[in-house]
Amino acid sequence: MNADASRPTVLLTGFDPFGGESVNPSWQAVQALDGRRIEGHRVVAVQLPTAFTASLETLSKALDEHAPRVVVAVGQAGGRDGMSLERVAINLIDARIPDNAGDQPVDVPVAVGGPAAYFTRLPIKAALQALTREGIAAHVSQTAGTYVCNHVFYGLMHALRDKPDIRAGFVHVPWSPAQAARHEQPGMALDRVERALSVIVATTLTTRDDVRVTAGAEC
Repeated sequence: MNADASRPTVLLTGFDPFGGESVNPSWQAVQALDGRRIEGHRVVAVQLPTAFTASLETLSKALDEHAPRVVVAVGQAGGRDGMSLERVAINLIDARIPDNAGDQPVDVPVAVGGPAAYFTRLPIKAALQALTREGIAAHVSQTAGTYVCNHVFYGLMHALRDKPDIRAGFVHVPWSPAQAARHEQPGMALDRVERALSVIVATTLTTRDDVRVTAGAEC
C-alpha cells in the first residue's frame, strides 16, 4: 500500500467497452475526473475489464494501492433514463451474454458462502436530492442486474466488509448520445455524467447520514 495518507483518495472505476460497443461512457466519465480534487480528496480513476474474474482482480489491486476513503464503481446501463444510484448488490451471476473474456457463468454466486446481498454505503437519497437540484435526471435503482456490474458491486462490498469506514457503492450511467441515437434509447451527455459523478462524490464526502425520503419502486 503506497497511498499518501496526507492526500485522501476517492477511487472511481469504470469499464472498458463490451457487448459490441466501441466506447463505454462509464470509463469516459471517470477518466475525465482523474486527478481532480473534490472536497479535499484526490480522484483516482481505474479502468476495470468487463470480465468476471479479471474485474475483481483489478479492483483488489486498486483498493490496496490507493487506500481510498470513498469508492464509486461506475457502469453502463444502456436504455436507462438518467443516473441510476444502485441500492443493493446480490450474490448471483446470471450472465445474459459472455463477458469480454468469453465467460458466461449462469446461476453461480459471486462469493461462495457470502451473504445474499450487500447494501450500498453511499448516501444515495441525499445524492438523488443533490442531482435533482442540479437538474440532472437520476433515480434510486433496486437492482444492478446479474452481469459484471453487479459482480463488481457485490465484490467491492464483500472486499470492504471488515472496513466499515470506507464508503462505497455503485452507479450506472446511460448511453452516450451517439450510442443512444443508434439504439433509439435515452442517453446523457458526457459532461453531464461527469458533473453527476462529481455531485455524488461531494455529497458522499459531506453527508454523514443519508436523508430519509421515499425513493422506492412498486415493482
